[in-house]
Parts: sequence; structure tokens; C-alpha cells
Amino acid sequence: MNKDQVGGIAKDIAGKVQESTGKILGSKMQEAKGLRKQAEGKIEQKVGDIKEIAKNSTKKS
Repeated sequence: MNKDQVGGIAKDIAGKVQESTGKILGSKMQEAKGLRKQAEGKIEQKVGDIKEIAKNSTKKS
């Protein structure tokens, strides 16, 4: 696992917490920020996945 994958997972979790907090407090702004953070986290995680695939494919060559 690389830093992008770890960072993406952490950002996704933080976004879920922020979204839930927004729902509890009735804040659409916090919910939206949480959803945005989740999307950023998923993208960062996918970037990390691609880097891992590239790293592993160069090792096999």
C-alpha cells in the first residue's frame, strides 16, 4: 500500500464522518463538504492503485 492509497482511505473516512455530522446538525454545507472529501479520497485511492499496478508491472519485466 502506498501513501496515496492510505491518504485516500483516510480522506474518504473523514468525509463520511463530516457528511454524517452535517446530517445530524442539519447542515447541508457540511454534508456537501463531506461528500466532496469522499470523492477526493476515492480519486486519490485510485491514483494510488494505478501507481501500485505500474510499480508491480515493472518489477515483473
